[in-house]
Amino acid sequence: MELSLLFEYGWVLLLLVALEGLLAADNALVLAIMVKHLPEEDRKKALFYGLAGAFVFRFASLFIISFLVDVWQIQALGALYLLFIAINHIVRKLVFKKKEENVEEKEKKKSGFWGTVLKVELADIAFAIDSILAAVALAMTLPNTNLPQIGGMDGGKFLVIFAGGLIGLIIMRFAANLFVKLLHSRPGLEIAAFSIVGWVGVKLAVLTLGHPDIGILPYDFAHSKEWKLFFYTVLIGIAAAGWFLTKGKEEKQEKQAG
Repeated sequence: MELSLLFEYGWVLLLLVALEGLLAADNALVLAIMVKHLPEEDRKKALFYGLAGAFVFRFASLFIISFLVDVWQIQALGALYLLFIAINHIVRKLVFKKKEENVEEKEKKKSGFWGTVLKVELADIAFAIDSILAAVALAMTLPNTNLPQIGGMDGGKFLVIFAGGLIGLIIMRFAANLFVKLLHSRPGLEIAAFSIVGWVGVKLAVLTLGHPDIGILPYDFAHSKEWKLFFYTVLIGIAAAGWFLTKGKEEKQEKQAG
């Protein structure tokens, strides 16, 4: 693998780890809320079943998507879905957070052990789709490698997505609390993470519009270095804004308290 190719793959893997970490922390927080009404022993069992389900659903999604990744209709649906989950999450976070938390608390307290496990598994399916779609969208515009295909996808792209998904699961199991603390100390990062998901959706939309069967955008533009540079510049800008704007708010609160 050439040095430039290694750099590009390494950069995308680094982005995936960061995005998977934030998504895993958010997912772990949701699962913790879903099971917290159960006794401690049942809570541990439900979370264990949830982790097992997350593992199965995530890699099942990856293998299925790997066969469909070059179908422009799937790319279009993926782009729309990523934009939807990004906008939906940000709007809920900013506008409907309090109301939603109250409704969720009432509903979750009514669930028994197996009812809670079922809800956890359904949540895992949604998390798996979100995670894999985001990962696939990030990896799809990477150059092909000399590695053999896995499923219907270039081996290098598949391994990057596989690694990102595996790291996301490890974070969900072992490091989610650290990411949850980070999100509490810098809440802007969560909105930034889903803004990045939406921006990845835009990238996938550009790829779709540049598909040879669509041709609305030139194929060369969707795969050009200029577009990639612009994409990553905006992406880094979103992440930086999530970090520094939150810091500014915290400092402002400290000054007010002082």
